[in-house]
Amino acid sequence: MINYEEELKKFKPCLDVDEIESAVYTRDLTDIVDILQEMLKTEKKDRKE
Repeated sequence: MINYEEELKKFKPCLDVDEIESAVYTRDLTDIVDILQEMLKTEKKDRKE
């Protein structure tokens, strides 16, 4: 039978996951809201011209 407590003690997170997590959180990622806001700015600017 599996001893979950012992298995949890042996667990070590993958270093790749930690590296990816820190890289993602430190970057300023553009999301859909940013894209839509930029599109609206461009559209408003084009209408004024």
